[in-house]
Amino acid sequence: MTADAVTVVEIRGALVRLRRATGLPVAFGGLVESGRPQVRISELSGTATAALRCLAVSSGSGLGGKAVALARPCAVADYSSSRHISHEYDGPVAAEGIRSVLAVPVVVRRRVRGVLYGALRSAQPLGDRALGAAVAVARDVEQTLVLRDEARELLTVAGAAPARGADTRSYGGPGAGAGAWEQVREAHAALRALAPRIADPVLRADLLAACGLLTAPGPADGPALAPRELDVLSWVAAGATNAAVAERLGLRPETVKGYLRSAMRKLGAHTRGEAVTAARRAGLLP
Repeated sequence: MTADAVTVVEIRGALVRLRRATGLPVAFGGLVESGRPQVRISELSGTATAALRCLAVSSGSGLGGKAVALARPCAVADYSSSRHISHEYDGPVAAEGIRSVLAVPVVVRRRVRGVLYGALRSAQPLGDRALGAAVAVARDVEQTLVLRDEARELLTVAGAAPARGADTRSYGGPGAGAGAWEQVREAHAALRALAPRIADPVLRADLLAACGLLTAPGPADGPALAPRELDVLSWVAAGATNAAVAERLGLRPETVKGYLRSAMRKLGAHTRGEAVTAARRAGLLP
């Protein structure tokens, strides 16, 4: 599944959540097209016709285009008579029979990636409650897209990593050596920390598979660490303190210490450094 296809699925789910959260009977939305200043409405929920499907909304035009241009939520109590928007799309809107409409942009890293709409078939103010609920749904989508962007970036780093034991001098330029492996280890730790936050099981599995690409095969009878023990040890291997590990993983420092002690015991290590070395020897860490 392509990145855009994954995002479309997320938009589809967001429309269902938007209707549930706001009580609005109609919702629709879509993504900003690559290389074009327009949103393509691809997903509909609660609509009675296909009038809005595949509609291309240019930035600055109509309610959704205004939301894109301003990168902030917009709403009108009666779409057809509003003086605050342009009216290029009155035809499709009238064909669907909607009057009161809100539009919330999905903004990731200061770039609008899509728009979520909610609508009523009667002309009346939507109110702060409906708009706030729609904004909350859009924020959830934004967080999911941020995580996916970070995952793709980390997967790129993982794919560029040298095989364990290979000459690392060519990784990252002449003389990179140890510095290159530090980058690999940080990517490994970040991937493991990111994985539990990914709701999509396929993407989560891809992340963990990428972690495996960064480690060497260990002995079949080697020690087995619990996922959180390995998460903690991954950041320790990257040079993080217990406090920093706790912050990155969203754990209490005491919990981090507990996982680290358990990992050390399983690895037969007496110090953090010994635990990292033993884990690398067992193929658990890069």
